[in-house]
Amino acid sequence: MKAYLTLTLLSLTTAAQAQTKPIKVEVKQANGRYELLRGGQPYFIKGAGGGQFPERVKAYSGNSIRTWSTNGADKVLAEANKNGLTVMMGLDVARERHGFNYDDPQAVAKQLQKVRAEVLKYKDNPAVLFWGIGNELNLEYKNPKVWDAVQQIAQMIHEVDPNHPTSTVLAGLNQKEVDYIKAKCPAVDILSINTYAGLAAIPQQVRATGWTGPYVVAEWGPTGHWESPVTPWKASVEETSSQKAAVYKSRYEASVAKDKTQCLGTYVFLWGQKQERTPTWYGIFTEDGKESEVVDVMQYLWSGKWPQNRAPHLAAFRLNGKLATDSVYLEPNRPYTALATVTDPDKDPLTYRWELLPESTDLKSGGDRESRPAPIKGLIPANAKGQTTLKAPATEGAYRLFVYAYDGHDNVATANIPFYVK
Repeated sequence: MKAYLTLTLLSLTTAAQAQTKPIKVEVKQANGRYELLRGGQPYFIKGAGGGQFPERVKAYSGNSIRTWSTNGADKVLAEANKNGLTVMMGLDVARERHGFNYDDPQAVAKQLQKVRAEVLKYKDNPAVLFWGIGNELNLEYKNPKVWDAVQQIAQMIHEVDPNHPTSTVLAGLNQKEVDYIKAKCPAVDILSINTYAGLAAIPQQVRATGWTGPYVVAEWGPTGHWESPVTPWKASVEETSSQKAAVYKSRYEASVAKDKTQCLGTYVFLWGQKQERTPTWYGIFTEDGKESEVVDVMQYLWSGKWPQNRAPHLAAFRLNGKLATDSVYLEPNRPYTALATVTDPDKDPLTYRWELLPESTDLKSGGDRESRPAPIKGLIPANAKGQTTLKAPATEGAYRLFVYAYDGHDNVATANIPFYVK
């Protein structure tokens, strides 16, 4: 186990724990740069999206977590206070693509009252940092009246809560939405942006769209499934955990780490695990809580120091001699060699877990909940090592072969190859 458990047990009695009043948070502009002040002190967000392991955020030198709604907020805020963290508190605002009609004044008024009750309930909690009004309301939308509703909510927040700034979260960044928010939402203090492969260009994009105010990157992570190479049968190719670690580090260092005038910080995605296209795409932990190389990178970006024990590094993964980007076709019932080339920086002995899944068909957009495909058993030998044999499924169709390499210290390397049985 990593040292985070000892560390957190020692640091549980924080000033925030004793504090029961709100801590004033404000955005200040001085000498041409924006800064977040919390309790009068400069506060740069080193945040994690999703509160699954708050004690690890703290232990690895992060300082904030993001939620997408107030579901489970009591627990999230209690854990945040216990660990000396803050919370970007999400307020669930309906998306047009989920059937909400922004031309219906009664529905809009009812939503405003719902959100008002949530703000009143949590505004005095010392862990609250700022409010996130909706998530990706610009995704697949047509009615610009959604921005009038965002302005109403932001205005309401300023009336009932003098201590916390407001924000709304965009999927990506484009001119149309920036123009709408500048024109229609003067009560929005901070622009929040979700971006993946585009992180490296965000500071330039922000300026190119004419946004001159402060911004937060509210989600950033691996190359998104919509940005990745695609096989002829339309399966997106996922980066390995080691490829992800490299792009998380290079994109962060090339962009927001250098923007000292408008960027107030970021929330890495996802501090936890979820099924979205695959069980490993966006979570930087596995389903059983093991840490990928990306977690090492986050500890380095937040603290300037690498962890004492590093995650395994996966240099290559091949099926029948081919990489995931090579469009792998297999014949039914035939054996094929699978080879994962993994090394451990600490020379820890590695153990392997292999899993075969049908390609997911429960595909959503905007991070909506997806169900995990059921694994196919019996086609990979038990206790397989880094090299093994896969017997191709008998049924024609799309599949993925996953490998997990564990170091015995709660660290893991992951990769998968989509293939088609023809």
